[in-house]
Amino acid sequence: MRVLMIGDVVSQPGCEYLRKVLPAYKKQQMVDVVVCNGENSAVGNGILPHSANYLFDSGVDVITGGNHSLRRREIQDYLEETPNLLRPANYPDGCYGSGYTVVDLGNCRLLVISLLGQVYLDPIGSPFACAERILGEVKADCTVVDFHAEATGEKLALGYYLDGRVSAVVGTHTHVQTADETILPQGTGYISDLGMTGPVRSILGVSPECVVRRMTTYLPTRFEVPAGEPCKLEGVLLDLDRKTGKCMKIVRVRL
Repeated sequence: MRVLMIGDVVSQPGCEYLRKVLPAYKKQQMVDVVVCNGENSAVGNGILPHSANYLFDSGVDVITGGNHSLRRREIQDYLEETPNLLRPANYPDGCYGSGYTVVDLGNCRLLVISLLGQVYLDPIGSPFACAERILGEVKADCTVVDFHAEATGEKLALGYYLDGRVSAVVGTHTHVQTADETILPQGTGYISDLGMTGPVRSILGVSPECVVRRMTTYLPTRFEVPAGEPCKLEGVLLDLDRKTGKCMKIVRVRL
């Protein structure tokens, strides 16, 4: 099974660029499933039904979330109605939507889990305990985890904690693609951060001028996403063995 996992899609430019390059890349690389972090796909921040539909219509199979997943009120009912739109599974009970889904390809079942880190982020349930619970409840041939977290150490810790029990643990949230892609000792693919999908000339997808102004003046600044700029799509391509659930190959992607 070949799975493409895409880093945080930022606003309209990121969505439009994904639609431009994904279909041809999927066909060229014979990708079976596309998993994409879309928690910042709406204009402003968060995710809206419109931006989620746009990603699905562009060839994404599962959208994972993060700390902005529930920021927009309009997404609440859509989360309930759309199994393949995820928010972090370790959100408190009673939150809208689900934190995991199973993609059934007929000859293989892929479990996709969305988790949120605890370090430097809002207090939330343990991602370790949450992953343990889901793996105990759901059976699948292969499992990939999108760990939306700030600290590299926390991401690595979850990778080693789940090594040999899931096919891949990939980090999102920092919007900077790391160069540490590897297969851990027990067969789990790992990378600390997939990167982002959006403007190249930006600071984490935001206009550099806005961020510099905020950091030099400490005044409230409206963050804007550059329009009409060259964009990039970043992530990893995973080759998974459906018989063992192990990762056979992990390759960084930058389009």
